[in-house]
Amino acid sequence: MDKSQKEGRYQRIYEQLLGLLTKTSNAEARMATIVAVLHHKMDYFFWTGFYMLVDGELIVRTYQGPVACQVLEKGNGVCWAGISRAETVIVPDVHQFPGHIACDSRSNSEIVVPLRNHQGVVVGVLDVDSKSFAAFDEVDAIWLEKIVALVYV
Repeated sequence: MDKSQKEGRYQRIYEQLLGLLTKTSNAEARMATIVAVLHHKMDYFFWTGFYMLVDGELIVRTYQGPVACQVLEKGNGVCWAGISRAETVIVPDVHQFPGHIACDSRSNSEIVVPLRNHQGVVVGVLDVDSKSFAAFDEVDAIWLEKIVALVYV
């Protein structure tokens, strides 16, 4: 998929989500809807889900794909990097990422987008894995950041 096709698909997904997310302001329901739409509309998304900070731990919440790690070891992996840096992290080859947590060995690249609450505090991350290497780029980052921001609108 070239850049313009990808941007067009994200635009359509974003517009669809704007309509779907009007039914409730419940964050869990919004996260579940976002994950379902993304996972089924983006063919290179292998695992799509949210990890939330709970009492200092990153705990899996709603997701689609193979069984996930329920708790991510503190300070390790791409999700914790997204939390500690408070910015989107794109990893073209997870096998080269120091401290990578391999919940599924078929994952080869990853993008993690911080989720901020109404006060702007990072409370979790959207985590997306792909079986392809270098599956994610700046287009994914820009659109996933816009989409994640819809959780706490």
